Amino acid sequence: MSKDTSFQGRRFVVVGAGSRTGQALAKAASAAGATVVLAGPDPRKLEWTAGELSGPSEVIALDLTDERSIAGFADAVGRFDHLVSTAAVPANGPLEDLQLEDVQRAFAAKVIGPLLLAKHLAGQVSENGSFTFFSGVAAWRPAPSRTVMATTNGALAFLVQALAVEIAPVRVNAVSPGIVDTGSWDGLGSDKEAFLRGVAERNPARRVGSTEDLVKAVFYAVDNPYVTGTVLHVDGGGRLA
Repeated sequence: MSKDTSFQGRRFVVVGAGSRTGQALAKAASAAGATVVLAGPDPRKLEWTAGELSGPSEVIALDLTDERSIAGFADAVGRFDHLVSTAAVPANGPLEDLQLEDVQRAFAAKVIGPLLLAKHLAGQVSENGSFTFFSGVAAWRPAPSRTVMATTNGALAFLVQALAVEIAPVRVNAVSPGIVDTGSWDGLGSDKEAFLRGVAERNPARRVGSTEDLVKAVFYAVDNPYVTGTVLHVDGGGRLA
């Protein structure tokens, strides 16, 4: 099998590169020949990800809750081809227990942060370049104690449409994962296997997602020059079940 060089010579920015999904995206982009810029709030996690890559990379700290940090990040990144942000700061819990600070951080990571990334970096995107952000199935299947998650994910879905118009011809899309075994469910302990099995039984696709599923969706959005203002649902049909 020939080596995938589809991103050879491209500069690929991964915001949230310390997460399991961000790491998978960075590894895949690096294996495909890209120079990968790893961004996030924890330099230690970014350095670990950098050590796992097969090609050149850069590590730049970024706080999506701070516009000065985003502006400084834009200066440090320079010109690039594609930016993908997996960033999220959940604020889950019963409505009566929600704290304003937690809600604001959730919106900063999922909605305001992407808006400011576009504000400060849209002028640095190369021809046929793109932004891809992560929404989530909660926007289409809200549940008790997930009100903030549903709202931020839904807001992002509309944001990518607005940005796709405003900063055209730069393309802007979103990937909306369903239940994916990225490690985020490990906190369930011994209940995790039964939970994921139940999800698979209900999903039309009869399985849960993997990080590879998400990487494929992101690369489709990134590499198809005729896709913009679109939400790609990678949820096994979970929003329909």
